[in-house]
Amino acid sequence: MKNRNKHVSAMLVQKHQLDNSESKVSELDAALNMLQQSQTFNNNALDQALAELDCLLELQCIDSQLSMDVDVNNELDDLLQSIDLAKNHSKIPYLSTLDLLEFNDDMSWDKYQYSLEQYALRNDIDLDADPFNVLMSPMQRIELDKRIKDEFTIKNAQCDKYDYLIAGTCGVIGGLIDVFFVGMPGAGKLTNVADSAVDSAVEKFAGACGWEGAREGSDPTKSAISFLERNYKVNYDQATTFGTNGTDGAVGNLSPKNHHLKSLGHSPDLIGLFFSILNQFTNTSSFISNGQIITIDTDNHELKGGNFIAKVFSGFVNWLGHLFSDMAGSSGASGRGAGIPIPFYNLLLLFDVGDFGQHKQSFAKIATQVFEKGYDMRHGIAMAIPVLITELLTRLMWTCKQRFYHEKMWKECIPSASNPELRRMLLVAHGSLCLIDTGDAALKSGGDIVQFLLRTNIIGWARFGSLALKEVYAWHNTGHINAEAVDEYLESEYKKMQKQA
Repeated sequence: MKNRNKHVSAMLVQKHQLDNSESKVSELDAALNMLQQSQTFNNNALDQALAELDCLLELQCIDSQLSMDVDVNNELDDLLQSIDLAKNHSKIPYLSTLDLLEFNDDMSWDKYQYSLEQYALRNDIDLDADPFNVLMSPMQRIELDKRIKDEFTIKNAQCDKYDYLIAGTCGVIGGLIDVFFVGMPGAGKLTNVADSAVDSAVEKFAGACGWEGAREGSDPTKSAISFLERNYKVNYDQATTFGTNGTDGAVGNLSPKNHHLKSLGHSPDLIGLFFSILNQFTNTSSFISNGQIITIDTDNHELKGGNFIAKVFSGFVNWLGHLFSDMAGSSGASGRGAGIPIPFYNLLLLFDVGDFGQHKQSFAKIATQVFEKGYDMRHGIAMAIPVLITELLTRLMWTCKQRFYHEKMWKECIPSASNPELRRMLLVAHGSLCLIDTGDAALKSGGDIVQFLLRTNIIGWARFGSLALKEVYAWHNTGHINAEAVDEYLESEYKKMQKQA
């Protein structure tokens, strides 16, 4: 048997009761009208009979006020027989009573459901029927279908030439910023700004953790890093293939320049958090090498905390603190140092395939060399700036066009990514940025794949890829229900209900 929605069953029964009540009220009105007509007819017939009686008495010279002894029975009988009341008024129909649903204030929900089922059996109600077809009128269904089509279906973009022109211009602006102000890791002006911002963030984090500042004449960033390294030690910080702090040959080509990339616990994302806590609990260390995940045993690492939740929190704090200690390079590094990878960048090491470059290296080795030359999270922050400018500028221009060109209300000009035209404009804008970025990298790399990747804005390509997937999905599912739009609408309605409660 189909598992029914009990609330829908109650609504179907209530709808049946409401319809029956309205129908019975209509029958009652019709019966009352017929009764009123019959009463009016009888009154008229009685008045006519009295008038004829008066005429009859007058013809017989009988004074109805003085003499009541005259025998007029025969005349009265003839008069009454001449008026056939039965043929001059309608018969009042019989009205049946409504079927009642058993209910009282002390009834449980299960008993109420049983009462609903019994009522449905007596009245032939299909509790499995589509509630939208039963509970809604034809006009309401038409309005609902129209609203769903207009507001909650995936639509294809209907951009005009100005939309494409605006989007392309915004992408070109972002691409030029990327070419002239990002460039190579550690060389572009925005990369230097990002490096300074990360150094400042490390110092502030260390200060929040108890660091009292650098000694006079020493580098404050190096001092803050040293403080964090002492206080947030982890067991998965092996930096060489062999040696005291090595992996005994388990992880090949591991060095201080790439161990933040190959060690999964050093990744600033959910993958890094998972492997960091796992390694701290199991006294292991996990790496990616040669396209495989390698796990080695380490020395015992005791997490603080009296219970499991406390130990998990301690592991999270260790992970976060250790990331800050490595974010701006190590305390003993010369120059810029090796930072931590861009989120999810280390997954590229799983693609240990292909023969690229002069030395026929796999893609994983190429990605490792790119990281070793400074392609870390600090450079990722710098690369994100032109991507963010392109995104914001496109959304701003779309909003202005909707408000001043199409003359829409401000509330209709909110730059939501669910809007198909804005989605297409963002795709064109970020595509233009990536096109300029790729052209610049190809021209300046001289055919060297490492140099090409060093100049490639991976953040921009990631954003363009996500937008491309959304556009393909929208194109393939045009006309289907947009679940995100429905969820957003229901969430807004729920918040309105909470405010009114």
